[in-house]
Amino acid sequence: MLVWERPEPPNRPVPARLSRERIVRAAIQLADADGLDAMSLRKIATALDVRPMRLYGYIAGKEELLDLMVDAVHAEIRPAGDSWREVLRSLAETTRHAVHEHEWLADLLGGRPQLGPHALAGGETVVAALGAVDLDDIMPVVAAVNAYAIGAVRREVAERRAERATGMDEKRWQASRGPYLERTFATGRFPALATVVRDAAHLDADDTFRIGLDFLLDGIEARISG
Repeated sequence: MLVWERPEPPNRPVPARLSRERIVRAAIQLADADGLDAMSLRKIATALDVRPMRLYGYIAGKEELLDLMVDAVHAEIRPAGDSWREVLRSLAETTRHAVHEHEWLADLLGGRPQLGPHALAGGETVVAALGAVDLDDIMPVVAAVNAYAIGAVRREVAERRAERATGMDEKRWQASRGPYLERTFATGRFPALATVVRDAAHLDADDTFRIGLDFLLDGIEARISG
């Protein structure tokens, strides 16, 4: 039986009230502050002022806790809109926003679908908005948008982490590599890359995400309307 189906133990007011919701909230706070590697059941128990063994009455272990944490954050991913295109755009944008708020989520999204109640509610909204789309096309469309959003935000998170690790933001890193690129491009071996690097607009992460998402949605619209 999955954790969302399993009833919680009866609440005991002494020595401290406990619930899955409180456990998950404490875990998210720890992960937001210091990352998943710094989160442990012992630290969660300390934050809740209970003994670690009490947590096992509510969760089977860390993997189950991670599932609960991801589903709790799915409550912040609320796709909305009056058309399938608006809903898919909202899905991508709210996913990106949730990962920026909870950086650890970038390491857990993708792979097998999330089956918690908040994730299923979001999925229902998205699939319902695609009601006019051919049934066999619905899941590939949703998968394409999810793959774009998750891939883009993982790249952004990787950039954040690199900045923290090196102390160099993107502009300083680019400046430090500039002389090498100039020498390399001067060889004439990479003319297309040289033109793009020197002459194309250099967009920030927000514009890059928005324009890439427009390309994807335009392609989906052309495909399902054809």
